[in-house]
Amino acid sequence: MSRTIEYGHLMHEAMRSLIRQVLRDVASGGLPGEHHFFITFDTGHPDTEVADWLRQRYPADMTVVIQHWFSGLEVTEDGFYITLNFGDSPEPLYIPFEAIRTFVDPSVEFGLRFETQDAANDDDEEDEFVDEAAFSDGSVEEEAPKGDAEVVRLDSFRKT
Repeated sequence: MSRTIEYGHLMHEAMRSLIRQVLRDVASGGLPGEHHFFITFDTGHPDTEVADWLRQRYPADMTVVIQHWFSGLEVTEDGFYITLNFGDSPEPLYIPFEAIRTFVDPSVEFGLRFETQDAANDDDEEDEFVDEAAFSDGSVEEEAPKGDAEVVRLDSFRKT
């Protein structure tokens, strides 16, 4: 059996670490400037904690906005707790980092998308990482079109 480097897994860990650090900074100092986040997550993930009525309304996934009103943001190694307002009703949530499908900050056109392949395609159910760093309108696309991969030569970015 040959050993391989798990680039997909390593990339996901790095991106989850980025989200973790951003949320820790917000928890300690608030949202700077116009920054705000759209976070889509898997409500069916076994560690996700949401009110029953929210899980019934959003059985597959749900997008939350962290912008004007939120409280109790507490970031752990594996996820974060936050209370958000749903129609004048504060609801506590726990979102594990592994449940996050997209993380977007439209104020700076930055976004990350985590996609899972079908178990039939990959026995390890390894995640595929797609960098969505240039959202033109700050929106999150529900389903990105699948196409051929584009090869980018890094030589053009090297300083001479």
